[in-house]
Amino acid sequence: MINVIGMEHVGITVPDLDQAVEFFETVFGGVTVLSTGLVDVDDEFMLKRLGVQGGRRIDDIRVVRIGNGTNLELFSYSGEDRDLPLKSNSETGGFHLAFQVDDAHAAADRLREAGVDVLEGPTLIDSGPMDGLTWLYLRTPWGQFLEIVSTDGPLGYESEGGPKAWSPVNGA
Repeated sequence: MINVIGMEHVGITVPDLDQAVEFFETVFGGVTVLSTGLVDVDDEFMLKRLGVQGGRRIDDIRVVRIGNGTNLELFSYSGEDRDLPLKSNSETGGFHLAFQVDDAHAAADRLREAGVDVLEGPTLIDSGPMDGLTWLYLRTPWGQFLEIVSTDGPLGYESEGGPKAWSPVNGA
């Protein structure tokens, strides 16, 4: 087993890097901490080190820090078909990113006022292991699902003892 200190970043490829960065900066208060520009390597490097097929290149990588948590690494590639649909949450490889906020209801109101595509909710879970969690899904301009969550105290499973999920609120 390796000694993992924590999760450093989550990387996602987006169809329009400037749009994605602007979204995370304006909607979530993100701060861009670095930009690589073109990653000038050959097809062999792309395949052997990144598992990416020939003819594709990383045009830019931007790392955005959002609140107290994992960094978000946004990739822009050239040479790839940009018309491929995103995987839905139910498909293998589908995913979403969740951001903890102090009040999911107030955040939902602000998101809707800002014109963000927000799904129905927020929804409070009032029983079971996630008792006390309020959650809401939203969609980025390019269709990626995100989630906001808030809690008013410990979740249901926490009363059982045992290990707890990490939280940006208390860092534990």
